[in-house]
Amino acid sequence: MLSNKEIICPINLLDVAHKKKDIPAGIVNAGKMLPMLSVIDAVKENLINPILIGDKDEIQKCAGELQFDISKYEIIHEPKENSTATIAAKLASQGKIKIIVKGHIHTDVLMKEVIKKEYNLLGKTRLSHIWHMTLEKNDQPIIITDGALNVSPNVKTKMHILKNVINFCHRIGIEKPKVSVLSATEEVLDSVQSSIDAKEITELAKKENLKADVFGPLAFDNSVSKKSSGIKGIKNSVAGQADVLLVPNVEAGNALVKMMIYFMGACAAGVVVGGKVPVVITSRSDEATARMASIAAAVVALD
Repeated sequence: MLSNKEIICPINLLDVAHKKKDIPAGIVNAGKMLPMLSVIDAVKENLINPILIGDKDEIQKCAGELQFDISKYEIIHEPKENSTATIAAKLASQGKIKIIVKGHIHTDVLMKEVIKKEYNLLGKTRLSHIWHMTLEKNDQPIIITDGALNVSPNVKTKMHILKNVINFCHRIGIEKPKVSVLSATEEVLDSVQSSIDAKEITELAKKENLKADVFGPLAFDNSVSKKSSGIKGIKNSVAGQADVLLVPNVEAGNALVKMMIYFMGACAAGVVVGGKVPVVITSRSDEATARMASIAAAVVALD
């Protein structure tokens, strides 16, 4: 059942990212094969100018094995894996890098450093994670948020997540994104907290006049299938044609994304937004193509 489909980086995302060139990016603990492959791809696309942070010998050895000439790129030698996150956060706070890219380091280690107040990297909204999901190179994306960072967000946090994803959608050319506030049902049930949250978020989005069509609760099928929503008699601008799935918790988002990757061969371009510096926190098992797509998403998210 697992897909053997080749993962393909979406052209639409690259086209938007190409409007910016050679963005300085810190690659955190860079001396491993997959992070370096994604750097090679991103450099070929003229997306980033990498600063390679990590053990210098490992970085040079890895680059040599890949026949990647890194002579013109800065290497910051730091043999301790967890200390590379500190260097990246400092560089970002000083404006020397505009994007942070996770290499071979644990996500929690990196993000704990990024959110420290001393670096002043937090923005007006809470940090949240966006997955830009596509199957083919010319696909319009389905965007899933937040499936990686906020574990069990309350309504206040979900409103931050919503505003972040609307902003990202505007950047990729979706002028008025259709956002489904996901639950297990299209009805508001006292026994299903996510349905209650979804109703409140729908009302708040309308009250705040956000530049998006926001509706919930909707189940997954009613969010993406016009046939399903039609059979159930759900009539609104989001049902059956959602651009964005705002998930109730990290488990739901993570499961949806991993299902699409492993069963459908989807390209998952993931980025943390809402701060002053986009952060790419791909899984250490992610393919190089998805890593490069994630870098493209970070370039798009950059102010």
